[in-house]
Amino acid sequence: MPYHAQHLAQPPTREEVDRLQGAAVLEFGTPWCTHCQGAQPLIEQALKDQAEVQHLKVEDGPGRPLGRSYRVKLWPTLVFLRNGQEVSRLVRPQAEREIEDALLAITAPG
Repeated sequence: MPYHAQHLAQPPTREEVDRLQGAAVLEFGTPWCTHCQGAQPLIEQALKDQAEVQHLKVEDGPGRPLGRSYRVKLWPTLVFLRNGQEVSRLVRPQAEREIEDALLAITAPG
């Protein structure tokens, strides 16, 4: 199955995120953010063979409650979750390897 991010018309609530099962990546940013645009090829490459990982792209900004609940300050911020719990995060990732390492922490058995 080819990789694609799940773009959400309505961002999930924090309660919905906390109930997610399995591995997930929350990506906070905006379509116009140059840092976000620059990170997209790295993110897509790291996730392309990770069909079991939910990738939720959440537009962030002032007054957006989900981003505030995670104390997001810079874009893109990737929050790596296992069963709704934050395992790690990356702010403005610069290398595919750092994304792959964070993915391993949420997809490895046990």
